[in-house]
This record gives sequence, structure tokens and C-alpha cells, in this order.
Amino acid sequence: MKIIETNHLSYDYIRHDEEGNVEGVTRAVSDVSLSVKPGDFIAILGHNGSGKSTLAKHINALLLPTEGSIIVDGKDTRQEENIWNVRQSAGMVFQNPDNQIIGQVVEEDVGFGPENMGVPTKEIWERVEESLKAVGMYAYRKHSPNKLSGGQKQRVSIAGVLAMHPKCIVLDEPTAMLDPNGRKDVIRAARALNDVEGVTVILITHYMEEVIFADRVFVMDEGKVVMEGTPREVFSQVERLKKLRLDVPQVTLLAYELKKSGLPLPDGILTADELTEELKKCL
Repeated sequence: MKIIETNHLSYDYIRHDEEGNVEGVTRAVSDVSLSVKPGDFIAILGHNGSGKSTLAKHINALLLPTEGSIIVDGKDTRQEENIWNVRQSAGMVFQNPDNQIIGQVVEEDVGFGPENMGVPTKEIWERVEESLKAVGMYAYRKHSPNKLSGGQKQRVSIAGVLAMHPKCIVLDEPTAMLDPNGRKDVIRAARALNDVEGVTVILITHYMEEVIFADRVFVMDEGKVVMEGTPREVFSQVERLKKLRLDVPQVTLLAYELKKSGLPLPDGILTADELTEELKKCL
């Protein structure tokens, strides 16, 4: 069974003038069909305006398809009676953690979601503890979120979603506002949730280094999925990614340039350790 399946999904943003008349239509997602298995770590890449965040909002039923459909955990998001269950199955973490943190104390903030779901008090505190431990923030449970760094706040946001026990977490450019250390913390937490807890993770990003450990990568451009494959398969196509206005991981680019200069290196090298091993073979 697929936890997420889109079938020819398209979405239009409709612009209205001051009198409410339709002024224009922009197709942000166009005829996207993809599927995600439970436990997958999926990355969706694309430059600004490629449609990746619009697609992400469909997974949580924040947007509903203009055409086609999306099935989340067996439920069609177009059916109004399914929306509550869809949002319990697929939690969402946005770019700015300040937009999601509402509690004055970390543990209260993480418990807010389960409390709204009607989870018994004893179980709420159990979920808060397990969620904070899962993202490495249990030691900060009594702290004010305002005193935390950007990366720590984002991990608290992830814990808040995790406490609702979703089967899938959608991370919509969760590191866009963070420094490099904060980015590493958040991606490390996401990978741990996937590896240890078995949570399906869908990461929307334009930072190439964040996706090298994903199971599959989808690349979007002008609302369409234009590339799909493992990170190695996708990042082997350096020139094509450049045409799509995307970078590749720095190590991959270095290996690509060294290969162009005559070294017998394979395509799609993803890590510094991998490059080191391949260079040793060239000596």
C-alpha cells in the first residue's frame, strides 16, 4: 500500500481583481503522478516557483486539487469528511518555526496538538517526552521557546507534529531560515525519525546536501516532475540540473570537474569519504 499517491494532480492559483472577478490563472502544479511507500525518505527539489511547496500543501490537505487527486493513507483529500484524518496522518512543518510555536514552555507547545485531538492527559505527557527525545530536545523541555536557537525551535516544531503520531511528516523547506549548524540539526532529526521511528519523511528543499541520504528524489520545474531517481541517479546529471537552475552537492561538483579534467571517477559521487576512496584508486 502507498501512503501517498497523486494521480494527474494539477493546481491553479486564481487571481481576482478588487471586484472579485477572475483576473488570471497560474498553474502551479501540472499533471503530477507519484507515489510514496510507508517508511520512505523522499526529497522534492526545485528552484523557487517550481511548484514543490504547492505540492507539499496538498499532502496535508491545505490545498485541494484543481484537477486529479491525491490519496493520503487511503483517503481522498477531496472528500471533506477525510480532511481531519488526512491531517492526522500527515503532519506539516513549515519554513518559519515561530509560526508554529505557540506555547510559553517547550513541553506545553509540544503537547498542544495531542491535547486538541482529545488525547488523555497521561498519554499526552508520554507523547511529549518521547517526541522531545526523538528530536534531541528533551533537556530543553522546561525552557521558553523564545530562548532557543532557530535550529532548536525547528526541532521543537517537529516534536510538536511527531507528538500527534502522524504516519508521515512533510518538511516544507524547514531549514530555509537557519544557519548551517541549525540545518544539520534539523536534517539529522528528520533522518533519525525515519531510521528509528519508521516515520515517512517528505523533505521539500533547495539545499542539495540535505537530500543525499534520501531513498528517492523528485525534481520539479514549472509545476511538473522532470526528474526522478535515487540521489546518485539524479546528481549524476550535473548539466541537466544546471539547466534547471539547480546546484549539486559541492563534493559531487568537485568530482564532476575532476572527471572532466581526466581523472577516471564515477558519476554521482555524494560524500567526501566516497570521493576520497575513489581518488585513492586513481593513485
